[in-house]
Amino acid sequence: MNKPLYLALDFPDAEKTFDFLKENELTNIPVKVGMQLFYREGPMLIEKLKVEGYSIFLDLKLHDIPNTVKESMKNLSGLGVELINVHAAGGKRMMEAAREGLEAGTIPGQQRPYLIGVTQLTSTDETMLHEELGIQWGLNETIIHYAKLSQIAGADGVVCSVHEVPLIKEACGSSFMTVTPGIRFQSDTTDDQKRVATPGLARKLGSDAIVMGRSITRAPHPKQAYQQAIKEWNHE
Repeated sequence: MNKPLYLALDFPDAEKTFDFLKENELTNIPVKVGMQLFYREGPMLIEKLKVEGYSIFLDLKLHDIPNTVKESMKNLSGLGVELINVHAAGGKRMMEAAREGLEAGTIPGQQRPYLIGVTQLTSTDETMLHEELGIQWGLNETIIHYAKLSQIAGADGVVCSVHEVPLIKEACGSSFMTVTPGIRFQSDTTDDQKRVATPGLARKLGSDAIVMGRSITRAPHPKQAYQQAIKEWNHE
C-alpha cells in the first residue's frame, strides 16, 4: 500500500459529490466515503466511484455484536473498497468476526479490504474520556491498548490521530498501519476535532495514510488546496 491521502467526501448526496469532483478535476484519487453519504446513496455510489477510478476508504465504524458485524462485512467486502473500519471498543471477538466476514465475502482474485480499528475519535480529549466515557486510563494508554487489541484480533492497522502514531508503531511494529484523520493546514481552524495535525507533521511522525476533508472541500480553490496537501504530504 502506498501512502495515500484520502479526500473525505462529506457531501449530502451523490450529485453534489460528483459535481465537486468534476468541477475541480479531482479524478482517480483516493477518497473516503463516510456514514453521511453511504447511508444516503448506498453501494451504488461505491460502484460508480470505482468505475471512475477512485480507490475508497469506507468509513462506517461498525460496532455491534460479532455475528452482525461478520455478516455486514461479508456484504461490504464485495464492493472492492481498499479500507474499511470498525470500532476497536467492540472488542477482540467482534474484530475477529469482522476479519472473518471480509475474508468470506471478498470476490476471488480481488484483494481483501484492509481492516482497521478506530482507537478513539479525534474529537475525544482527556476530559471526555474520563467524565463521559468512564475510562480512567490516560488517552495515550487507552489508544495503545486498543491498538494492541486490534492487532491481536487480526486487524491490519488502526485509525488514530497523528500524535499517537509513534507510540503505536513502537507498540505494534512498523508494518502495523496507521490511518490518521484530523489533518489540517497550519492556517485552518480545528472545528470539532481536538487532536489535529498538518500533512507535513503526519509524514514526519510516520503516518501510513491521511484523511483530509473540509480543508480542501471548503477551500476557495479546492484543486489548489488538494495539490498543496499532496505537496506537503509527499514533502516535494
